[in-house]
Amino acid sequence: MSLAAAVREGRVSATELVDEFLARIEEVNPSLNAVVRLRAEEARADARRADEAQARGESLGPLHGVPMTIKDSIDTEGLVSTGGTTGRSNFVPDRDATVVRRLKEAGAILLGKTNTPELTLSYETDNLVYGRTNNPWDLDRTPGGSSGGATAILAAGGAAFDIGSDYGGSIRLPASFCGIVGIKPTHGRVPRTGHVFPFGGTHDSFQQLGPLARYVEDLFPLLRIIAGPDNIDPAIVPMPLGHPSEVDLRSLRVGFHVEDGISAPTDEIQAVVREAARVIEGVGASIEESRPRGIERSFDVGNQIWSADGGAAVRRLLQEAGTMEVDPEVEYPALDAGALDRVLTDWYSVRSEMSAYWNDHDVMLCPVNARPAGLHGATANWEEIQDNEGKNFSYTIAHNVTGWPAGVVPGGSSAEGLPIGVQIVAAPGREDRVLAVLAHLERELGGFRPPPI
Repeated sequence: MSLAAAVREGRVSATELVDEFLARIEEVNPSLNAVVRLRAEEARADARRADEAQARGESLGPLHGVPMTIKDSIDTEGLVSTGGTTGRSNFVPDRDATVVRRLKEAGAILLGKTNTPELTLSYETDNLVYGRTNNPWDLDRTPGGSSGGATAILAAGGAAFDIGSDYGGSIRLPASFCGIVGIKPTHGRVPRTGHVFPFGGTHDSFQQLGPLARYVEDLFPLLRIIAGPDNIDPAIVPMPLGHPSEVDLRSLRVGFHVEDGISAPTDEIQAVVREAARVIEGVGASIEESRPRGIERSFDVGNQIWSADGGAAVRRLLQEAGTMEVDPEVEYPALDAGALDRVLTDWYSVRSEMSAYWNDHDVMLCPVNARPAGLHGATANWEEIQDNEGKNFSYTIAHNVTGWPAGVVPGGSSAEGLPIGVQIVAAPGREDRVLAVLAHLERELGGFRPPPI
């Protein structure tokens, strides 16, 4: 990470970095409503301690003095963490989530919390606690959800990185909408301990935590820090994490598709994906236009798994939080035992069928969404993602259904000047391949551009 190197080499102090980022938040946040809780003075005190350690020749870790924000669905000790639900409006955790603890132990400095929809369950970042977050490219548009506050403030230059959660595209979609980068890791890579929607339940494997930043080079160091078992989240296993610099792009067998059989993207989005495929072919990788068998069923299966418990998990979490008013309130019909068995069987059938793709491919390129960022309110709740408009989100949901690692990098722009991301997917455990391809596309396609805010 370049900021960590700058602090380590004495080219900038942690205090200067914290002051600079806090000033930027003060400048842009009134328009964005992205940062919902600040710990400005505490962060300055942390920075002074980091600089004092630096002066003594001591390192606090690989992120020594680097300022971060954290999505409000992830617990932060001593700082209100609402998860976007009114029952937690004044909830102050007595311990950090595992990922936050690991980042602090690596030397990062927490500036504040970023907005999220209630319990992270929406593609629109809005809630009854803090209100709506706006897209820095167009304030009338959504930054996406559920990591919309994180991506909006990162794109606007208010933090070095954030940690998002991804339950159906909540890292990848807002990264694409705001023009930054992010990665949803393989299921079982990063502990969810301390997240408002915890591990467990019928859809446990859908939810992953992963890093968001402006530049691809920052993703691997962050992922390496937050990955690995914490002996609390029982789904996390000690899987190897390869270094992206060791991936030979020329040897990759790359498949790409511009349409998944569910929702056809705009011509501009299809063109961006095709250009990304051309760029990868240019390094000598083999390219084939193809998509996994079974992917056309993934959207329906994903929706069925989400609602398989009849909303029981959501109701339980709201009750535990003490939330009396919900926005919006969605009810699902509970499935009987036979219907639940059919849904779970279909889920594993789709996963099995799609997994055969990796017999002949190493990496897959595809759209992130069928549309760029939309106007506020178009996709405010889970009920709406099941109509025709909601099917635009099928490109991210597919890889929550599978649990595969998937990342996003800016690839181009729409006619309105809105960012269009490219999604890179690989087999389980091969984040190294995802990150290597993201880095090459960033170099060739231009990568992050500052928004006009």
